[in-house]
Amino acid sequence: MPVRFHLGTKFDSIKRMLHGASCVNTIPPFDLSEQFDAIGAEINAAVLEVLASGRYIGGPPVEGFEQQFAHYIGTSECIACNSGTDALYLALRALNIGPGDEVITTPFTFIATAEVITAVGATPVFVDIDGQTFNLDLTQVEAAITDRSRAVIPVHLFGQPVNMTRLMAIAQQHNLWVVEDCAQATGAEWAGQRVGAIGHIGCFSFYPTKNLGACGDGGAITTNDPAIASTLRVLRDHGRRGTYYYEMLGVNSRLDALQASILQIKLRHLDTWNAQRRKVAQRYHQRLSPLPRLRLPQELEGGTSVWNQYTIRLTAPASQSDASFRDQVRQKLQAKGVLSMVYYPLPLHRQPVYQHLGYGLGSLPLAEQAANDVLSLPMFPEIRPEIQDQVVYCLKDCLE
Repeated sequence: MPVRFHLGTKFDSIKRMLHGASCVNTIPPFDLSEQFDAIGAEINAAVLEVLASGRYIGGPPVEGFEQQFAHYIGTSECIACNSGTDALYLALRALNIGPGDEVITTPFTFIATAEVITAVGATPVFVDIDGQTFNLDLTQVEAAITDRSRAVIPVHLFGQPVNMTRLMAIAQQHNLWVVEDCAQATGAEWAGQRVGAIGHIGCFSFYPTKNLGACGDGGAITTNDPAIASTLRVLRDHGRRGTYYYEMLGVNSRLDALQASILQIKLRHLDTWNAQRRKVAQRYHQRLSPLPRLRLPQELEGGTSVWNQYTIRLTAPASQSDASFRDQVRQKLQAKGVLSMVYYPLPLHRQPVYQHLGYGLGSLPLAEQAANDVLSLPMFPEIRPEIQDQVVYCLKDCLE
């Protein structure tokens, strides 16, 4: 249970400091500047070493990162690639998923998760979410399985791991591949095992705002299956297994040496940053629990979140819709200098690009409700307690 935090004296002092108006400085949803200040010298040295080497594609930095990341996740294989989207696409290609196949996934996630299913010619089958975790509702997965089902893509959303014990049991019973979308959850664990090492394939994004972020795009795929890994290495490099010898149609999806050298440095700090994120989340729990009209994010027993986002849910008064109330609160926060984010305002099954699938309004009600009432507060490892207090005070003021 979260510690109850009383808003009296503490917030009276903050109110005096803020003069009852706006927060002292603009507080961004994510800030990379302090992270770079801490490790910038290491990154600069590594980048200059790569530039001086004259070898910018492949080579020791990429190979070294692949080995280190596989060890960190707990798999025998890691294949670096250009982005998290490419990681998902290549994973489905390696599993020979294509036209006529169905892949079960969540509608409450970034478009890439479903986009890659369509890109390989398969059909995404959306299953509603669990209202507490925002993740795929595993109680509804079996009802979505047909004789065309080939795989499930669980998304460890906002850093919260899916119950992989239960999902792997379902997948084994129905002979389905499991491709973990770990884009927001590098370092998260389920039952003591890191995500990306539990399913058949794990897919990671190193977009700068992720827990392990590059200074540009980047991604990786993890697996314990050497045959899958071999196919992935061919697919990411134009389908070739030797100089000008092409076995299949692939793509150009290589992680460059500059990004790999940066990721090697950041990987050494990842556990510390994730621990700091957990402290930030706990502080939010403590400070926000007394406030009205809020539902706070919860971890499943057995899971360890890495809190890529701290996403609350707002309950509107009877006179307003949830979406209008959420947007009103967000605008008031912005006026006070607190910037927040909405992930995701329109679930995938309601997007124009997927209207042909026939999911009507109300077909996946929990995902639709979450799209109307979620709000992600500033979350990054370096956010200071006094800045969090400003966020909480401003939110309290907006709810009154």
